[in-house]
Amino acid sequence: MNHQGAECIGWDVGGAHLKAARAVAGRIAGVVQEPCPLWLGRERLAAALAAVRRRLGEAPLHQVTLTGELADVFASRREGVAWIAAAMAAALAPGTVRIYAAGAGFLAAEAAAAHAEAVASANWHAAAALAARAVPEALFADMGSTTTDLVPIRGGALAARGHTDAERLAAGELIYTGLTRSFVMALAPAVPMNGTWTPLACEYFASTADVYRVLGELEEEADQMPTADGRDKTRAASCARLARMVGRDAGSAPLATWQALAAFLAEAQLRRIADGAMLVLSAIPLAPEAPLIGAGVGRQVLERLAARLDRRFVAFADLPGLAGIEDEWLGHCAPAVAMALL
Repeated sequence: MNHQGAECIGWDVGGAHLKAARAVAGRIAGVVQEPCPLWLGRERLAAALAAVRRRLGEAPLHQVTLTGELADVFASRREGVAWIAAAMAAALAPGTVRIYAAGAGFLAAEAAAAHAEAVASANWHAAAALAARAVPEALFADMGSTTTDLVPIRGGALAARGHTDAERLAAGELIYTGLTRSFVMALAPAVPMNGTWTPLACEYFASTADVYRVLGELEEEADQMPTADGRDKTRAASCARLARMVGRDAGSAPLATWQALAAFLAEAQLRRIADGAMLVLSAIPLAPEAPLIGAGVGRQVLERLAARLDRRFVAFADLPGLAGIEDEWLGHCAPAVAMALL
């Protein structure tokens, strides 16, 4: 962790959210998340940066990791890395900006493009590396709004087989499903309705935020994006969106029907993540007593994953050096926290 006593802000520049954590003398003093839908335009980053800086203030050192290079406003990941690194350096001047390149450490912002493969989507590495300092053997899992990372830790070091997104997808270490932004149609080909299997509409009528809202398990602060239809974030409106997925209106069945549908979809999502975890553990076996360290807005899902794997659950926010800090966003923004402390 940061033992230099200097103030540092860690940044995680995603394609949907901008996350930041401020560290003072090696201790987290504030964590912020702002919506930043880069696919709607590059100018969204400047607006999100301004909002975060109003809340966290300035610092002499900024350490940055990113996944926003995947936004389709960029023609390639290399272009995205270069643009984001330059934008962060310009916006945060005169502070020093360093870009995280996974195992290669930190780079000057102007060097990021030349090491785009190492810089791109390295936020999983940052969070898991911080966890590995505290727990030498564990399965680190971070479920965010869009994706879930599964990283084996063994011997106090990351034992991941994949490093790029493509490699991690193939290894089961990157599961493209998250708590709020995933399309419901991607969770299952069909769902049980009135004793028959009903195919889901291949249309963005509903998101996983609707699933967990209907189940009463969604912290509204964790859902910062608009709904699929632009309507309210209420249980009734989420029922209506889920009903459209099976060609119905919410009024055609009681609430219990839509709760049962949501429960099935949540189970389908958990099963997909568990399949990835089992693939990871089949390649990198961990001792039975090695815990699952859970981070991200999907903590409750990861607690169920730990039970499914018969492993003890440890919250990222309860790790040594973090425990006792009263900030609910601490566990939600693990890569930003890691950037502030590594």
